[in-house]
Amino acid sequence: MEIKYKTQRLSMRFFMLMLILFLLQIGFGLLLVVQHTDPTVMSGTLNFNVARAEHLNLGILWILAGFIGTILFVGPLLSERELAAPWLIKVLFYAFIAAVVFNIYTQGLAAKGIAGWWKGQPWLQEGLEYIEAGRIVDLVVLIGFGILAYVVLRTFPKVRVWNEIHWGLGIGVVALMVVWLFGLFFVPRLDVQEYFRWFVVHYWVEGVWEVIHISLIGFLLVLLFKVDVKSVGYAVFWGVTLVWLSGLLGNAHHYFWIGTPEFWQFWGSLFSAMEPLPLIFCFWHIYLDSHQNSKPLENAPAFYFMLGSVVLEQVGAGILGFSMTFSLTNLWSHGTWITPAHGHLALFGTFGMLVIGAAYFAVPALRGIKHFNQRIGKLAFWLVFIGILGMAVAFAYGGTVQMYAYRTLGLTWFGGDILPKMNIYGIFVGLFGILLTFGAVLMTYDLFTMGRQSNLVQVLDDPRAARPTAASRWSRPLTGFEAGTWLAIMWLFGAIVTFGLLSFNLDQVRVEGNPVIPYIMAAIGYPGLLITALLFVRRFLASMEARTDEGEQRTAKLPA
Repeated sequence: MEIKYKTQRLSMRFFMLMLILFLLQIGFGLLLVVQHTDPTVMSGTLNFNVARAEHLNLGILWILAGFIGTILFVGPLLSERELAAPWLIKVLFYAFIAAVVFNIYTQGLAAKGIAGWWKGQPWLQEGLEYIEAGRIVDLVVLIGFGILAYVVLRTFPKVRVWNEIHWGLGIGVVALMVVWLFGLFFVPRLDVQEYFRWFVVHYWVEGVWEVIHISLIGFLLVLLFKVDVKSVGYAVFWGVTLVWLSGLLGNAHHYFWIGTPEFWQFWGSLFSAMEPLPLIFCFWHIYLDSHQNSKPLENAPAFYFMLGSVVLEQVGAGILGFSMTFSLTNLWSHGTWITPAHGHLALFGTFGMLVIGAAYFAVPALRGIKHFNQRIGKLAFWLVFIGILGMAVAFAYGGTVQMYAYRTLGLTWFGGDILPKMNIYGIFVGLFGILLTFGAVLMTYDLFTMGRQSNLVQVLDDPRAARPTAASRWSRPLTGFEAGTWLAIMWLFGAIVTFGLLSFNLDQVRVEGNPVIPYIMAAIGYPGLLITALLFVRRFLASMEARTDEGEQRTAKLPA
């Protein structure tokens, strides 16, 4: 792909910043693994709670940088003209860096109890999980979202000619700014403050980010497979619609245990159960859009990460999110390692994998590279994909043991009673985390040095040359029925996981203290989910890699 508009190049700086912040976040994550095993590591210098806050905040920030970079790259293509006010984009970039540096520094003040109170507001850091940043950073971020919304809306054509992707991104960039407002004031009552905090965390990520995610997935598929934008508009429209319809009251699953009325336990459970609907639709979205024709897969790493995004969204946000958000399961899983099992796949898996895929699509175009060695990106994908899935399963196993120890046996002393029971799972989290780290470093090296690797890596003249020439059962065309079967199997193992969490309500477990049923369910459900996801992605990608120019020509000759 050749760059048509000069202002698209402004996206490069955000992609590069994204990669740096991603590696920094991983560094904090590895430190957390070490501190969990030995809590004295860096105690008093960089305590566990501060490192955890840094890890969470950087996860949000690097994904935001990737979102901005992707939107700036596709914006001119959607609008068929240059980005409006490019100087504002440069201001946005430096403001973003300033906010990141200030936020990283001020999180350390939490250990000293310094929030920077003035005029009833915590200006340096506020200590609210996921949105720990102080009011100074909040205002800078709000201005940044305002700049992004202004640039995008000014760049887009008149509203009367918008297609579904224009609407999805247009609503998304405005909602980024509007929803953020709910986190810009301090409320003394904790239960009311939690209402507004979850307005930001849930609607911002599980609502606004999902809308942007579906819209970008749609347009990137248009660019990857060179299809008509109208062909993905239907999927984008229904995906965005279902996100809003299911996600609004689905926010109530965060209200179970903060002193709110009891009716939220029913309604929150009901609408939370509906939240996987748009995720299932997104799964079909990528299958149908990528199978509209038999065009060869020219940029494999970009598609690998995009497919990984949708599958991990299904597993992490859909299946694991579904299993832990009923009040009868959340009663036991809340505050345990079950949450990071869901969170790592839902946040990094869904949004992080997407922006990495977008970077693999944009960077070669921005650097004028027509063909590049795709094997590095493919290897990086599998290391990252297996690493994050393995971490989630290790977290889930540890969380199951933790639920039994905390909620059934009533053990409270983490260091003496619970840590020995969970240490083995913490070690597995670290091992899979190291695997992910290798993939992230390889991916960062690949994207940073792409176009300058001639002395180190052989550049392929034709990315299609490595495709298998002989078809096999594994690489035969993937039908919709088979894709649906894979999806059903994933949800079957998800049902086993859900019943395992529900079994903590049984007298045999809750009263008698017998963990056999939940342990067996976990031993079947989580590995089954991991293996099915891995095999499905391998099957999907093998069928895509087997495409040839001849297959494309045969498809073109079929009668309409």
